[in-house]
Amino acid sequence: MPPVQLPLPLARQPWRRPGAVPAKPFVKWAGGKTQLLGDLASRAPAAFGRYFEPFCGGAAFFFALQPRSATLSDANAELIQLYEVVRDDVDALVAELSRHRYDKDSYYRVRALDPATLRPVARAARMLYLNRTCFNGLYRVNRSGAFNVPMGRYANPTICDVDGLRAASLALAGHAIARRDYRAVLDDARPGDFVYFDPPYQPVSATANFTSYTPWPFVEADQRQLADTFDLLSARGVHCMLTNSDTPLVRALYAHHRIDRVLATRRISRDAARRGPVGELIVRNYSDPEGPRR
Repeated sequence: MPPVQLPLPLARQPWRRPGAVPAKPFVKWAGGKTQLLGDLASRAPAAFGRYFEPFCGGAAFFFALQPRSATLSDANAELIQLYEVVRDDVDALVAELSRHRYDKDSYYRVRALDPATLRPVARAARMLYLNRTCFNGLYRVNRSGAFNVPMGRYANPTICDVDGLRAASLALAGHAIARRDYRAVLDDARPGDFVYFDPPYQPVSATANFTSYTPWPFVEADQRQLADTFDLLSARGVHCMLTNSDTPLVRALYAHHRIDRVLATRRISRDAARRGPVGELIVRNYSDPEGPRR
């Protein structure tokens, strides 16, 4: 999918990085926002200072906005190291990925490696290789933190998208990347900054619960604490946007903010019949950048 084309008024905004190179996510991530970028970009603040994305995942919104100053963060250590390597040592990553092969023996041998024993480039290559070749592009770990997704079935998967990785490296250059809890944004965000939250979604049913990005699940108490963080930033004058599933809990937590419902197609389920358009919510603590919608 090509990089999103921002609405013209946004593409000319002063917060956009001069000479931004088109880039897109290089890692597949459950709940990725590529298909919602038009909805998100049209609702971005008309002006803001720094950009923060505390649940960065695939960072699709960051790559679309290309802000002047950004901090991408996540609790997933391997994901954050992958971003650091793409930003700082993309040529070494490309060389390392070129040594990987797509076959059953190679896949399970690489999956069995302990990432903690690998140097940063090898660890990043391992994660990206598994991400490109595992079942459904799904990142999932068990309670011990071990990646446990089986091999996917692909005719000829692209293990190393050289041009895409180099474009992403240019887009990430000069921006902060950190492994940390999302609440750390409270220490950094100032009035006029923009924070986009894309947390593990609140399950819409007992069988739709997928929050296995880290060994620690993101449960209802976490959703409530996140809503408190959203409110604290709002009181400070920070522009905040959040995406989540359309559930009574999420609507209640953010009822005092602006809520829009949009449709997205999710492909996590093993059962293809259960994949399709679902309602999701975009929550904001500010008005539309071009005035109220009619």
